[in-house]
Amino acid sequence: MSTPSNETFLHAQEIDRTDRRILAALQANGRISNQELAATVHLSPAQCNRRHRRLERLGYVRQYETRLDAHKLGLGVTAYVHLTMERGQFREVQQFQRTIDRLPEVLECHAVTGDFDYVCKVVASDLKSLSNFLLGTLAQLPGINGVRSSICLNELKSTSALPL
Repeated sequence: MSTPSNETFLHAQEIDRTDRRILAALQANGRISNQELAATVHLSPAQCNRRHRRLERLGYVRQYETRLDAHKLGLGVTAYVHLTMERGQFREVQQFQRTIDRLPEVLECHAVTGDFDYVCKVVASDLKSLSNFLLGTLAQLPGINGVRSSICLNELKSTSALPL
């Protein structure tokens, strides 16, 4: 008899309505105390703590982070950058991924379908800094064939909260 993979095991783990309420409360306030969390989801602190730790162990909670205000930190420009790789440059993909991971200007990067291979969310202090980053860094990466960007004019919504 074969054993299920870790991915199969995670998907086989059921979470109930209370677990979802815990996750929703954590998304709303990652700094919530166990006492407050327990009161919010109507559990005893001990039960709430056990469920919370279980959700972490099972990977439902990936990490805790603080969201900073980019504008207040002098990063007034956000752009979505569309990258295309040269065809046949599959050896460059792993190097590209390692390099992207080390670039602090790149907040997100996704492999996508369609006309582009990757879409990255990038921040910069101003348009000149963005231009320098696009032309001097991204466009110079091995395997990159094209770089196109769209500048964000106004942020209408920004959240990392998942619909539960």
